[in-house]
Amino acid sequence: MITNQHTVIVTGAAGFIGSALVRMLVGSARVVSVDSLSYAGDLARLEAAGGEPDHRFVQLDVRDSQALLDLFETERPRTVYHLAAETHVDRSIDGPEAFVQSNTVGTVRLLEAARRYHAAASSTERDAFRLVNVSTDEVYGSLGDEGVFSESSPFDPRSPYSASKAAADHMASAYVHTYGLPVMVTHASNNYGPYQFPEKLIPLALARALAGSSIPLYGDGSNVRDWLHVDDHARALIRVAERGRPGEVYLVGGGNERSNAQLLDTLLSTLNELAPHDGDYRDLVTLVGDRPGHDFRYAVDSGKAERELGWRPTVPFDDGIRATVAWYLANQEWTRRVTEGRYRLERLGTASGEAVS
Repeated sequence: MITNQHTVIVTGAAGFIGSALVRMLVGSARVVSVDSLSYAGDLARLEAAGGEPDHRFVQLDVRDSQALLDLFETERPRTVYHLAAETHVDRSIDGPEAFVQSNTVGTVRLLEAARRYHAAASSTERDAFRLVNVSTDEVYGSLGDEGVFSESSPFDPRSPYSASKAAADHMASAYVHTYGLPVMVTHASNNYGPYQFPEKLIPLALARALAGSSIPLYGDGSNVRDWLHVDDHARALIRVAERGRPGEVYLVGGGNERSNAQLLDTLLSTLNELAPHDGDYRDLVTLVGDRPGHDFRYAVDSGKAERELGWRPTVPFDDGIRATVAWYLANQEWTRRVTEGRYRLERLGTASGEAVS
């Protein structure tokens, strides 16, 4: 079990998932939060984590190799959780190179800094050190109506985002086999919960609904995703660091498959209940042209994580959605602040210049 004597580093800590992890870790470890504070990073997510001695924030780009190595040598972390990444598929369609730089090059430089630190550390530090490389189920491509991804599924990325993450995952595996660096890789399904940047489906739909704007639904709305509450994901990552085996891959899913149309129906029905107005928010849903290369379905088998790590998702989907809607209703100022001057709730990634107003 992680204790107060140990330090952990979380990259991408001011992001959606990273901040949930930090908030969960503080109190059981000294946490060093690392983030470059790109458009989707927000320090307000870390306010609940508090300050020294349990929490320190460092603004740092993971592509800065020397700064990373200096940080490792200063902080002497036992665990590194690597979540720094560009994550929005639509943005990757509009600008793939930024995803290669952040997700692939950034991961390689983090791995190299970790390798150099690990090689020079004491035998006790080397034995205890773990690096958790946090990835996505999207690296496996697209499923049909049946089946699930497992740890042995072949990579088949279909978007610049998933391709950049797949490349990073291959490098993580290479550092295990070539250098003996104790890395574990996780692949999670779609996350939801508080503090998610409003370019993603759930917070975007809520923000547009509350503004009385149309809510874009790609294609015919039949694409299926498995939804995992961000706190369940954070708990899984901690279990991987504590109980996982170096060199292994773990899939983490919520077991909540919903088509995008079903998800919006549940989400907006909940919004109707919690923020009633004249009309039905569901009437704002508007079918738009599909995303280029849109994967039809993702689903993962979390059995290995359940067996080896003793992890299971604990947040029931309907309860999680209700709490998420309530959070966004209570924090509309946060949504306004993080999007102001950075994102106008417009559609991205059409590859054709199509816009949704």
